[in-house]
Amino acid sequence: MIERERITDFIRSFGSDRKSEALRAIEKEAQEHDVPIIRSETQELLRILLKMNRPKRILEVGAAIGFSSVFMAENTAEDTVITTIENYPPRIARAKENIAMAGMEDRITLLAGDATDLLKELESGYDMIFMDAAKGQYIHFLPEVMRLLEPGGILVSDNVLQDGDIFQSRYGIKRRNHTIHSRMRDYLYALTHHEQLDTVILETGDGMTISVKSDV
Repeated sequence: MIERERITDFIRSFGSDRKSEALRAIEKEAQEHDVPIIRSETQELLRILLKMNRPKRILEVGAAIGFSSVFMAENTAEDTVITTIENYPPRIARAKENIAMAGMEDRITLLAGDATDLLKELESGYDMIFMDAAKGQYIHFLPEVMRLLEPGGILVSDNVLQDGDIFQSRYGIKRRNHTIHSRMRDYLYALTHHEQLDTVILETGDGMTISVKSDV
């Protein structure tokens, strides 16, 4: 674990802070109020994916206080639009304020409510979907996510390693985490065995998967 931390620190030492003042403010708020946002390494990989794929329509499942949606908006073209979903009322309010503060109201649409219901109401055609909600729900969201994702589009899922819990036997983790542990393993299996997805699992941050939807 110490060696892993040294590697992470070494990689971070080469990073350059390209974040806007708005993003820095949202990041500071998240740190002060213990709100989980995408980690530094995740930000760097996501930025590169955005630059490479140049998506025009992005869907995010799990807005929190708006950091990642603003981050994606800042790292895409001005005609890229983002739809983000959040169901926790206090975070919904803060996300709306932060999106406005960043001047991204015209590009980011925040949908308030349960993603299980809201995903069913959306029309397909997303070039990229970023999954960053409750980890135990990823597997339940997947059928609708597949419907919404365009052929050739990419699905990025964050926090799939659960701070290392995913490696453990279910008997080696806290009882209250058994359901999440089981569902995340099911989700990783579904991604890596889905006939329409080509998926890689990465150690970046707390674990990420990148999946590309085939044309068939």
